Amino acid sequence: MSSNGRIKLQGFNNLTKSLSFCIYDVCYAQTAKQKAEYIEYIDEQYNADRLTEILSEVCDIIGANILNIARQDYEPQGASVTILVSEEPVKDAEDVDQTEQPGPLPDSVVAHLDKSHICVHTYPESHPDDGICTFRADIEVSTCGIISPLKALNYLIHKLESDIVTIDYRVRGFTRDIKGVKHYIDHDINSIQNFISHDIRDQYRMLDVNVLQENIFHTKMMLADCDLNQYLFGTDIADLDSDDAEEISERLFKEMNEIFYGRNMPDMQNH
Repeated sequence: MSSNGRIKLQGFNNLTKSLSFCIYDVCYAQTAKQKAEYIEYIDEQYNADRLTEILSEVCDIIGANILNIARQDYEPQGASVTILVSEEPVKDAEDVDQTEQPGPLPDSVVAHLDKSHICVHTYPESHPDDGICTFRADIEVSTCGIISPLKALNYLIHKLESDIVTIDYRVRGFTRDIKGVKHYIDHDINSIQNFISHDIRDQYRMLDVNVLQENIFHTKMMLADCDLNQYLFGTDIADLDSDDAEEISERLFKEMNEIFYGRNMPDMQNH
């Protein structure tokens, strides 16, 4: 170990750090026309060009060079981007921030890295009967070496403005120090939450499921305060009577809780 507690390595840092998460946007679209318009809106907001811009910014945040980008928009909807990346040259590895603290916030599709990659796939869909529409983006940031994908979390959560986020982080493999001893992780981590800024944590209900001895970390997030007007697409709460507003709220709340807890739940009005 060096004087500041960092591992002195025999060679290249061979650890693989993988951050994968799903973000969900949920809304209520009353008519078939409104559903189609919502899917079209989402498809435009998260097309391959915009996703490429977002992932390119992620590369800057984590300190990665883009080697190759592959991207594709699909019919009738959806997009994928993959980026292959390499770690930027690091003059002094001790200058790389691996501490358990939030990464930067934003100032405001396949890309390949050398031994590392960033990819995103989108999945717009709607319930056939009850007006609920759900958009999911599945994102993976996988790096080898010193750079940590956790530093991009704040940027991505802010940029994608999600109702629900499920996050998985795992460190795989091992690297050797100058004495040949294996190290299975090169930084301290107790919870993914510690890499998320306070303003985001204040907005969400958060739940951890961690397996510390296996270097596996999982965090679920759901917005704590939900204003029905923010979830209505193509209509306004003023256009609904109180019974309709209550029923739609129950549908939306049920959808969000099922996603958050990862299981189907009985209809509230039947219990």
